[in-house]
Amino acid sequence: MSPGASPRAVQPATMKGSVMEPRVSIVTLGVTDLKRSYRFYKDGLGLPTSAEEDSDIVFFRTGGVCLALYPLDKLAEDVFPGQSVEPRGFSGVTLAHNTRTKEEVDALLERAAAAGGKIVKPAQDVFWGGYSGYFTDPDGHLWEVAYAASWKFHPDGSLVIA
Repeated sequence: MSPGASPRAVQPATMKGSVMEPRVSIVTLGVTDLKRSYRFYKDGLGLPTSAEEDSDIVFFRTGGVCLALYPLDKLAEDVFPGQSVEPRGFSGVTLAHNTRTKEEVDALLERAAAAGGKIVKPAQDVFWGGYSGYFTDPDGHLWEVAYAASWKFHPDGSLVIA
């Protein structure tokens, strides 16, 4: 510890109450038709859930982070009470699914399209040395599906970040 530094400045990030733990628990997507989105993610992409199609909110189990679907108008009301939902263009946010093989990128993009998603950038070799493409779900949320030979995965499927 440097002279004059407080002990709080050197506490580990996982210490409760000192700083935010380095993790993301849930990513919630605001959707305009919860049943349609439920079917897209559960039946179309095959994500596991214990929720029923008529649930008020849907949680999908994924490696590490939970993906949730919630009605867009209700999510907007929770965040910004009294404000309307504005039409949106590119939000500056993409979700990513990293694969273990190049072939999985093509297969997942095909599956997303067959389930009602829209391919917005077909899979291709990209500037950073990998192979990726993008699709949108029925509400326009962008997903990148990507592969790189250098990536390693934990047993739960999450990406190893060095």
